[in-house]
Amino acid sequence: MQKMYSHNKCIGCRECVTACPRQACTLTSDGIVTNVDLCALCGTCAEVCPTRATEMSGRLATVDGIMEMIDKETIFFDQSSGGVTFSGGEPLYHPELLTELLDACATREIHRTIDTSGFARTEVLLDIARRTDHFLYDLKLMDSERHRQHTGVGNELILHNLKALAETNASINVRVPLIRDVNDDDENIEQTAIFVAALAGDKRTVNLLPYHNIALKKYEKLGQPHSLNSMSEPDEQAQVRIIEIFKKHGLAAAIGG
Repeated sequence: MQKMYSHNKCIGCRECVTACPRQACTLTSDGIVTNVDLCALCGTCAEVCPTRATEMSGRLATVDGIMEMIDKETIFFDQSSGGVTFSGGEPLYHPELLTELLDACATREIHRTIDTSGFARTEVLLDIARRTDHFLYDLKLMDSERHRQHTGVGNELILHNLKALAETNASINVRVPLIRDVNDDDENIEQTAIFVAALAGDKRTVNLLPYHNIALKKYEKLGQPHSLNSMSEPDEQAQVRIIEIFKKHGLAAAIGG
């Protein structure tokens, strides 16, 4: 659970300051400041905030509670031939909970998709694959050192896992987030296309996801530092060029998905 604060919604009423049982909230010239050492994330401040300038994001839930929410949506699944996508964060970091949810969906004949970075133990991924109908699998960079520079980890496990998953004949869409001057260069795209084209089984669809800055507002609300301002999406000409590189290797690539 995390606390989020929107300065532009705050009217300075001090309701949260008065209500906080641990005196963690202070009204300053910059709005409400929370002392993280005192805050217990109890949510009292969010409950009394009249403008929802303060909100709580995330909550603890049981499998039964989550399935209750899913069951309410099944009428839409029936009409759209849709289903449930387990995303994150990284859903494979919680394999016990994920396994229970996938099995519960299976008993209801609900289509199950996993959206993953592939950074998880191989045995976990393959066990989850036996319970999953489809994967959305991210590939960011083919050079491991560049991958480490931008994500904090190398990509050896991620590439190994995608190969292992493909060998099970799993249904997979490979997704490449495109960021200008990070991974949109011809060398990286060419190596990505070669790797994906060589995977076992049928040729995979590649979804190209141009960078967007939606996360900026979330970082601001969380009061967390970020370095996303310097990032941007490749221009249209670059996107067309990238699609052509994948096409050259016999892969269908499209923006979005």
